[in-house]
Amino acid sequence: MFKLPELPYRNDELKPHISQETMEFHYGKHHQAYVNNLNNLVKGTEFEAAGLRDIVAKADKGIFNNAAQHWNHSFYWFSMSPEKTDLEGTLKDKITAKWGNQAGF
Repeated sequence: MFKLPELPYRNDELKPHISQETMEFHYGKHHQAYVNNLNNLVKGTEFEAAGLRDIVAKADKGIFNNAAQHWNHSFYWFSMSPEKTDLEGTLKDKITAKWGNQAGF
């Protein structure tokens, strides 16, 4: 059974960029719907015991869509943080080269 990933922050910690209400809807209802649909769709199929990566790589139609959306949303949640972080590496170098600094970007 697939589950929503536990967020590494509270659903009110991304304010003012993302509201608690938006998080409750997008994470708690929208993403949860993809998880519920995926769990229902894989029952009795070759994907019932498969991992998410295998399903995305091998499935099609509804199973693929719900698995891919679950993966996509999970990636999205873990791409954000309530703490300000500095850019590093190639991305920082390219932004600095084009705009002078992160603030200019």
